Amino acid sequence: MTATTVALASRNPGKLREIRSILAEEHLPIEIVPSDAFPGWFAPEETEPDYAGNALLKARSLASFAGVAALADDSGIEVDALDGGPGPRSARFAGEEATDEENLQKLIGIIRDMAEAERTARYRCVAVLVTPDGHETLAEGVVEGSLITEARGSGGFGYDPIFVPAGETRTMSELTPEEKDRVSHRGKAFRGLVDALRSLPR
Repeated sequence: MTATTVALASRNPGKLREIRSILAEEHLPIEIVPSDAFPGWFAPEETEPDYAGNALLKARSLASFAGVAALADDSGIEVDALDGGPGPRSARFAGEEATDEENLQKLIGIIRDMAEAERTARYRCVAVLVTPDGHETLAEGVVEGSLITEARGSGGFGYDPIFVPAGETRTMSELTPEEKDRVSHRGKAFRGLVDALRSLPR
């Protein structure tokens, strides 16, 4: 059976690897290809105030450009002591062109002097699937946890080295990829799109 091509509106290799791994367990008749496979497409600026709006901007743009169904997500870390920030600005917390390491170090600097009980946080992800004919499906995933002040682990990306999921003693970066996929916000959100992905025309 021929697999249906689904474009991922991201050039982040870590994100592509995670999403392919998450959905591989579902044995879907799809092939997820990165946006690099569509020369000339550029991700629109993420100007919306929330995750869903930013994810839809990217998926709508790529589906229209490529003529195939497109996946996108937007996610962030929400720190209770920062009134839910940095939230949708997590990837740009330390500046518009900030690296993961710069964002991570900025957050560590802010929380370093907080009491452990004050460092509660969550990861949130909204994943979307947009078809060329304009049909849209959204799903959200959340994982509660807390922050530590010294990075631990070598896996994952973003704020994973300081985020400890609830019920765990290890950071997201210390979990195996399989363990992370089972508990992560991204895993929960993309598994919420499985029925829509399975029903794509082939």
